[in-house]
Amino acid sequence: MAKWSRYFVIFSILISLIAFTQTSAQQNCSTTFSNNKSYATCITLPVLNSFLHWNYHASNQTVDIAYRHTGVSPFNWVAWALNPTGSGMIGAQCLVAFRNSTGNIYAYTSPVANTNTRLAEGPLSFGVPRIESEFRNNNEMIIFASVQLPTGRTSFNQVWQVGQVSGDVPQMHSMASDNQRSSSNVDFVSGQVSGGGGIAGSRQRKRNVHGVLNVMSWGILMPLGAVIARYLKVFKSATPAWFYLHVACQTSAYIVGVAGWGTGLKLGSDSVGITQDTHRTIGITMFCLGTLQVFALLLRPKPDHKYRLYWNIYHYVIGYTVIILSIVNIFKGFDILKPEKKWKNAYIGVIIAIGAIAATLEAFTWFIVLKRKRAGSSTDKYPYNSNGVNGVNGYGARQQQAV
Repeated sequence: MAKWSRYFVIFSILISLIAFTQTSAQQNCSTTFSNNKSYATCITLPVLNSFLHWNYHASNQTVDIAYRHTGVSPFNWVAWALNPTGSGMIGAQCLVAFRNSTGNIYAYTSPVANTNTRLAEGPLSFGVPRIESEFRNNNEMIIFASVQLPTGRTSFNQVWQVGQVSGDVPQMHSMASDNQRSSSNVDFVSGQVSGGGGIAGSRQRKRNVHGVLNVMSWGILMPLGAVIARYLKVFKSATPAWFYLHVACQTSAYIVGVAGWGTGLKLGSDSVGITQDTHRTIGITMFCLGTLQVFALLLRPKPDHKYRLYWNIYHYVIGYTVIILSIVNIFKGFDILKPEKKWKNAYIGVIIAIGAIAATLEAFTWFIVLKRKRAGSSTDKYPYNSNGVNGVNGYGARQQQAV
């Protein structure tokens, strides 16, 4: 009997917890609207302190909605959207509201075509006969609207967001976890909500992988390989190890970089409407130049060949061009991805460190060269370099050329 009593107590507790959860959700959805507006259905959205209230009218396929976003400031914009053609941000048909510089609450519609949107006003792909908004209690924005649903459908992907306003222009929203997960599917007939940012989260993970691969390859390994080739050759103990380190570093950078480039192409093909032409063009250019470097190794003349000087010039120009383009494109990628500042600052720190090492080694290299010259050494500034390097860091007479 005692055993069944324990089961009964546990069952009662579970029922109480379920009832408490349902009551809390109802309390979150319970609110009084101005002008005695009332809505038959309400859902608590999973993130960003947001709630959606609505009345569905089957006779004319319209829905009256009230999107409520709490915990905002007078300097925030809020938006709620349906996406009839896909999921996530691209293709979203938005209802937007914010308080403008005159103190008035401004509500309007805005279609989203790409990730660079500033939520400019424009017509949606479906009708919105009415839209208005109010800001109350100095922390709650509400958008009221009537929406004409596309024929034959009652279930859609929905997206909601919040961001800062500057000069009456909505700015890019945060890329924090909750902002990345602010999407789901809503059925206006059943009142069911499913999903919750799974597709958007998957796309974000792919973008993160793309960024990490390219930062590590083009942005770190490639400059590091150039530093190895330019400066370590001056040390007797580093010959010929510097050459193999340089080849290993650049080969690894190219292989990982091609993987990063491939993920970028896949992201571009999956994201219809996104326009990142400059970032994409630089990436393709880097890949082409890097591939030319790889094939050029197959045509590398011997150190004493009469064309070795011209090959060296080609190798240096293409190599440094790729490095410069890679750093520029990585910062463009940061602007697109908008990660937390610590990641951008970490990469800046790495680049500064590599630059400082290069500057120190440059000074030390010249010190060694001038010291040898004063000591009456051979005109070969790198007498220990079995790979045929001469002059300061590879420049000089043709008898021995740099790799």
